[in-house]
Amino acid sequence: MTVAKSGLKAWLGALGLALTLMSSPLSSEEYAASFKNTDINEFIQVVGRNLEKTIIIDPNVRGKIDVRSYDVMNEEQYYQFFLNVLEVYGFAIVEMESGVLKVIRDKDAKTSSLPVLDRDARGYGDTMVTRVVPVENVSVRELAPLLRQLNDQSGGGMVVSYDPSNVIMMTGRSETVQRLVEIIERVDQAGDQDVDMISLEYASASEIVRIAQSLFEKNNDGVPALLIPKIVADERSNSVIVSGEPRARARVVKLIRQLDQDLKTEGNTRVFYLKYAKAPEVVEVLKDVSRSIQAEVEQQSSTGNTTQRRRSGGDETVSISPHEPTNSVVITAQKDMLASLEEVIRDLDIRRAQVQVEAIIVEVMEGDNVNFGVQWISEDGGMVQYNDGSQVPIGSLAAGAYQARDREGSTVVSEGGAVTQNPDQPGDISLLANLLGSVNGMMFGTIKNDWAAVVQAVTQDSRSNILATPSIVTVDNEEASFLVGQEVPTISGSTTGDNNDNPFQTVNRTEIGIKLKVTPQINEGDAVQMTIEQEVSSLSGATAVDVIINKRELKTTVMADDGETIVLGGLIDEDVQESVSKIPLLGDIPIVGRLFSSTSTSQQKRNLMVFIRPTIVRDGNRMRELSSAKYNYMRALQLDERARGISLMPTEDAPLLNDWDSALALPPGFDEYLESQENEDAETATNGQEND
Repeated sequence: MTVAKSGLKAWLGALGLALTLMSSPLSSEEYAASFKNTDINEFIQVVGRNLEKTIIIDPNVRGKIDVRSYDVMNEEQYYQFFLNVLEVYGFAIVEMESGVLKVIRDKDAKTSSLPVLDRDARGYGDTMVTRVVPVENVSVRELAPLLRQLNDQSGGGMVVSYDPSNVIMMTGRSETVQRLVEIIERVDQAGDQDVDMISLEYASASEIVRIAQSLFEKNNDGVPALLIPKIVADERSNSVIVSGEPRARARVVKLIRQLDQDLKTEGNTRVFYLKYAKAPEVVEVLKDVSRSIQAEVEQQSSTGNTTQRRRSGGDETVSISPHEPTNSVVITAQKDMLASLEEVIRDLDIRRAQVQVEAIIVEVMEGDNVNFGVQWISEDGGMVQYNDGSQVPIGSLAAGAYQARDREGSTVVSEGGAVTQNPDQPGDISLLANLLGSVNGMMFGTIKNDWAAVVQAVTQDSRSNILATPSIVTVDNEEASFLVGQEVPTISGSTTGDNNDNPFQTVNRTEIGIKLKVTPQINEGDAVQMTIEQEVSSLSGATAVDVIINKRELKTTVMADDGETIVLGGLIDEDVQESVSKIPLLGDIPIVGRLFSSTSTSQQKRNLMVFIRPTIVRDGNRMRELSSAKYNYMRALQLDERARGISLMPTEDAPLLNDWDSALALPPGFDEYLESQENEDAETATNGQEND
């Protein structure tokens, strides 16, 4: 048994020597190779020795190979034969910059330091390489999944797309990567989308684009995006720009040429019916635009631009007139002028956004007044009196009391000696009544011998809480005003005639109440700039000349976001006043001095704040939402009042709005009324017969 094993080893050694000799070079540039059931490491060592290259073998490289070459190969072919054998058995060569070769598993090659080929290098063979390919006309995001299906993903191949630079990075065997590069170049050429610019001579660019887009860009379900052209109008040069695949562009250009024809039978007058704008306002703009266009055409004509002169039609006049009953604009002009003015009308006649402006006015005011005074008078002379407006003068009270005393009747003796006794006459109480009617608070007096005293005291507390929420809706850039109040007559002047006869006065009406005047302007985004005039006024009293009006007014320009509540201004006022009238020296005595003084103290606090909130209304749905909210709020108040009932009228119901979505109930027509009466008569007759 031992002899047999020794003989087998000797035979295998001889066979390996023979195989080595079979793969050895026949000459300096020719090679032949035949290996059967040979360890792959031994195969790599033989090739490395023949090519005189240093090869490092990964420990994971193991296995047997069977390969036979019947042709004689040169050095390059022999090296590619070596790479092909490794590729078949799942291994790859990584060439280092130093010239050293590494043999590793092909699935580990993509993470190794592979050489990166530039754009001009052409790969071949089974060498592992990396390639970065820029793509110009198609999206790498859509192209990369297709390339992954063609690459050897399990054998170390990899395809990655980088969207920001629109490039594709590929790793794999050189010939496979080169094949993918050729595919990318052909696909990239197929996606070449050039741009054509067609200058129009008769037609309008915007109208041509509208027709072309309806034919080529719309209703293209299932058509690849590559074959759909992009069509854009350049109004400044009256040109159409077409982008896309060459055949798609050719179809669009052909259509544009066919449409750009001079229509001899078409008139030069057009009527434009406006939907949102006002005809007189639009006409003023169109006249300015037409003058500018005519001036530009005349300038170009003077420089020898015959094409533009032919299109303008010479010195043709332009007629632009509004027709207010139909809110339309009638224009007579050349074709190119009509096209330009039509574009202006289309841009101006748009639905403008609206703004709902809600102002919130809050005013809380409280005031306290305290008056106390003591007045004295002596019958023999002397008096302590205060005429500060808070006390009724004791002197006037004494005079009124004197006039109010009854007068004794007089005795009259006639010539015949008869004596007539006249009855007592009542006194005049008008002055006393007027004085006592002006008393406010408590007043009492006392009389002792020839002295009299009057004490008057009053305290007043006032509270007010005003909350107003005026709301107004207006179109963008249009002023709107709001007033809740009344008109108060005020004297503005007076004139007397000769000898002060026939005097007359001129009277103006002054509006008082809550005023709101606003002009909103919607800026880019959802911001609203508002010019606001806010006023809160009220009657305060009257003087000998005219009435007194309290007024709080605010004028400002603010910027607010849609639905944002901002404070416009406020007033926090606190006023304390104290007035003391007293007798010198006596009024300064502590406690007792109160009997010789009159004190009036007032304290008033006022807190006023004004808030505002704009809401942009761009469409009918938003307007319906806001209107519905306001409507339902008022209806809820009416429901609450109906639930409480009407005092002293329990059988009557308070008025109530219909539901927001309910239809308007109209009374029946004449025919419907007659039909209902006939039905009632028939029903009555039927009921009578049944009773019989």
